[in-house]
Amino acid sequence: MTALALVGAALIGYLLGSLSGSLLLGRLRGVDIRALGSGNAGGTNALRTLGWRFALAVIVIDVGKGALAAFLAPWLLNAALDSAVSTTSLAATAAFAAVLGHVWPLYFRFRGGKGAGTAVGAIAMVAPWCILPMFLVWLITIVGTGYVGLATILAGLSLVPAMWMLAPEPLPPALGALAIALAVTLLFTHRSNLARLRSGSENRFEKARLLRRRH
Repeated sequence: MTALALVGAALIGYLLGSLSGSLLLGRLRGVDIRALGSGNAGGTNALRTLGWRFALAVIVIDVGKGALAAFLAPWLLNAALDSAVSTTSLAATAAFAAVLGHVWPLYFRFRGGKGAGTAVGAIAMVAPWCILPMFLVWLITIVGTGYVGLATILAGLSLVPAMWMLAPEPLPPALGALAIALAVTLLFTHRSNLARLRSGSENRFEKARLLRRRH
């Protein structure tokens, strides 16, 4: 039953994660966001190409499905199976699978976004004490540099120490593993941003950049 429960949690998370907000809403508008801007099916590209209302709806869906996966999988599986797997382990498994589903969505030929919004929703459900430090790292980086990709990478990396240092009780191994897995995944999905940063061609979000050099 243990293996079945974990597989079930992964399947629930992956199928929910594959419901890409930008691609679903884009179909309603007759556009494929992967053919616009950076080609990424995420909130930042949605904001730059289709406006803040569209981007907000995308973020709500992407964050919501991460939280829903982490909540729904344990609730369904604990009711259906007599398993020795903890609720935390089921939630963490579903959460990570939801992020993978967002990056490689089953319903959209495995071409999705970078997983940040879905990761935030999942963490808000399983480890809410990590949200504030992650947000602060993201905000400080945005204000200081204007680079959204860099801000997301650093926020993802900050998840690992935040998970261990701020946990209100001894940290379950499943949450520690989730933090590392999400940080590595966000680093991988933002590898093109890192390449553009090295080459000096990364786009800045200038409206959010408050610290500008004076020439």
